[in-house]
Amino acid sequence: MSADKRGGLNRRAFLKAATGIAVAGAGLALPGKAFAAGTEGKLATLIDLNLCDGCPGQDPPACVAACKALNRDKIPKIHEPIPAPWPRKTIEDWSKKRDVSNRLTPYNFIYVHRADVEEGGRKKTVFVPRRCMHCDNPACATICPFAANHKHKNGAVVIDQDLCFGGAKCKTVCPWEIPQRQSGVGIYLHILPSLAGNGVMYKCDLCNDRLQEGKLPVCIEACPRQAMLIGKRSDIYALAEERAAAMQGYIYGKQENGGTATLYVSPVSFAALNETMKKQPGRPAMGPAPRRMAETDGVGKAVLQAPLYGIAVGAAGAFMAISRRKNRMKGGGNEHA
Repeated sequence: MSADKRGGLNRRAFLKAATGIAVAGAGLALPGKAFAAGTEGKLATLIDLNLCDGCPGQDPPACVAACKALNRDKIPKIHEPIPAPWPRKTIEDWSKKRDVSNRLTPYNFIYVHRADVEEGGRKKTVFVPRRCMHCDNPACATICPFAANHKHKNGAVVIDQDLCFGGAKCKTVCPWEIPQRQSGVGIYLHILPSLAGNGVMYKCDLCNDRLQEGKLPVCIEACPRQAMLIGKRSDIYALAEERAAAMQGYIYGKQENGGTATLYVSPVSFAALNETMKKQPGRPAMGPAPRRMAETDGVGKAVLQAPLYGIAVGAAGAFMAISRRKNRMKGGGNEHA
């Protein structure tokens, strides 16, 4: 794959790899060929911690600012008062704290952790962008009782906010506890607001809509040092090995949770980086990440809750059908279209 002077994948190379269009020479699209990035072949991302400098003088960093701007209006207006769920009374409301950028929230899908480490007698500051790892075999998508979470062919793991009930099982089985819940929004409000769910779960979706249009994820596009790259999975994996070897460094994401579509390369060990990451809500650590499916009694819960889920899913389908019909009628369209 072609590379820029830093050895990173440039935009033309990404588009060429993502669409499978082989063009001799410059790596540009053939005239008349529409890009369909993410629809052909698996993609992966590389985050090079040897290049990320945390965007000095910029708060928040460029990748965080770009992501927040893109997703600013993603979450609909919050229903107030937010109904308290039963039997739990916990409400998670970030709608008044949308500007928070130093952790993951429903309104902030990426943040940059600063790690001051000492390893081998050397002191070094490393900046670590953190967001969804987009696992190869995501338990979050497997366990979702409402099929609101999907692993797409291009590698992106995406939560459908129109189907999610906010039950947070995806967060329970994620070794990094990436998904974050916003209460008072979502389909549960129209079905069983105090019983089934508690909002909607949100996280990075790898800018899947932009990938479908042949565009880069905004965090990658905004990075001034090209520390974040995307391309054909096999090429990204090969590049990660190449860069790690060149810096005598380390790779994270290749084995964790069974493998991911996000790889980090670092000049210092991830064990050292992990020591600077006190595990807190919305601030995932980078230690060993075993799969959590075995730690949940999901089968038993599923059996006990199956009748409720069946009713809720049926009601959800009916609600969505009615909503679509109303929208068509408002627009003057044929309700049977």
